[in-house]
Amino acid sequence: MTRLSVEMLAADTVEPITSAGHAQLGIAVLAGIAVIVLLITQFKLHAFLALTIGSLALGAFAGAPLDKAIASFTTGLGATVAGVGVLIALGAILGKMLADSGGADQIVDTILAKAGGRSMPWAMVLIASVIGLPLFFEVGVVLLIPVVLMVAKRGNYSLMRIGIPALAGLSVMHGLVPPHPGPLVAIDAVGANLGVTLALGVLIAIPTVVVAGPLFSRVAARWVDVPAPDRMIPQRPSEDLEKRPGFGATLATILLPVVLMLSKALVDIVVDDPEHTVQRVFDVVGSPLIALLTAVLVGIFTLLRPAGFAKDRVSGLVEKGLAPIAGILLIVGAGGGFKQTLIDCGVGQMVLDISKDWSIPALLLAWLIAVTIRLATGSATVATISAAGLVAPLAADMSTTHTALLVLVIGAGSLFFSHVNDAGFWLVKEYFGLTVGQNIKTWSVMETIISVVAGGLVLLLSLVI
Repeated sequence: MTRLSVEMLAADTVEPITSAGHAQLGIAVLAGIAVIVLLITQFKLHAFLALTIGSLALGAFAGAPLDKAIASFTTGLGATVAGVGVLIALGAILGKMLADSGGADQIVDTILAKAGGRSMPWAMVLIASVIGLPLFFEVGVVLLIPVVLMVAKRGNYSLMRIGIPALAGLSVMHGLVPPHPGPLVAIDAVGANLGVTLALGVLIAIPTVVVAGPLFSRVAARWVDVPAPDRMIPQRPSEDLEKRPGFGATLATILLPVVLMLSKALVDIVVDDPEHTVQRVFDVVGSPLIALLTAVLVGIFTLLRPAGFAKDRVSGLVEKGLAPIAGILLIVGAGGGFKQTLIDCGVGQMVLDISKDWSIPALLLAWLIAVTIRLATGSATVATISAAGLVAPLAADMSTTHTALLVLVIGAGSLFFSHVNDAGFWLVKEYFGLTVGQNIKTWSVMETIISVVAGGLVLLLSLVI
């Protein structure tokens, strides 16, 4: 899927749309990114519009004809939405089903009933990591914050001791593990194998979330000791339900797409014969589209029916699940258009040419580029998409595992030091009732720890595989 889509994009534009030299292209890239940053941070323009205008500015500064720059942008937008749009939609539906059926609350309550005392931060990171698999970060925050606040209040725990592990679990899943938008787009851009990336992403996510979650929360609780704000404890979704799905059925539904995609990766390694019947079967059932679609269909019977949802209510839930992702789809699509404009202007080849003379490893270069864009724009998704477009040519000579690591190191860089230009920064601040300074000491530092630890683990792993 991913390799084919990248090859199709490359086939559309064999020759660069501009004959600009490296110096002009370098200036064009900086100017294009500066336009995006300025529009997002200073003029508060929606990221979709900022990416669209930035892509056209990039083409103009690179000396490309306007019609060709427009064609590159629309080609990239269409290909990106075609590649990952359906997956994002299915993930949103599954997340909505999980929340509205009370399945998420069932998992939370079951784990918390068995946890207490010193094990509570570990229970919170486990809950967030499981819940965070099918949910977008913002949705996960809204879903888990009531639990965090209630646990901290009723158990007399430090808010940071409980909240940081939950946020770490959600953030790590968002940045490193498909089917979240950032990793999916990066996989598509560099032609990585989704199953291998998923397996390595989970491998790196576990130690990362331990360090940034339960371990760092001890320090964060000493730095910022605040009580849970009563005014921010909202109603939980399942409080209006007479019944909700069981713990085992809910957990199995959440993990089903992960198991199917990992099974495909394992069969590809063990069988290694594209014509073999077993591999052909798993190539279908383990594809992201079929894996997520299967989970959604199964969820109707394991999540919605046990919660008492009638057929007409199921249809309405799907509509409500799709509505909030319109903006995300447009941002991801525009990011793909920006990436394609970069490629068609010859910027990717420029990065490849210049990097040959540098002693800096390709993975470290990718991390630094993602960090820079993240700091400038505040958006992890924009940082992932832009960095993936810039370093995609570096993946041409990489092995399957190193291409997957390239995706993960970009994802790690995209999480670096969330600050005032990131919507997530304000979301956490308001829910926890923190000052800007307190939020930087806790949330921002936690995001930086995730980025550095995950990036370091990727570099170490690249030495042995």
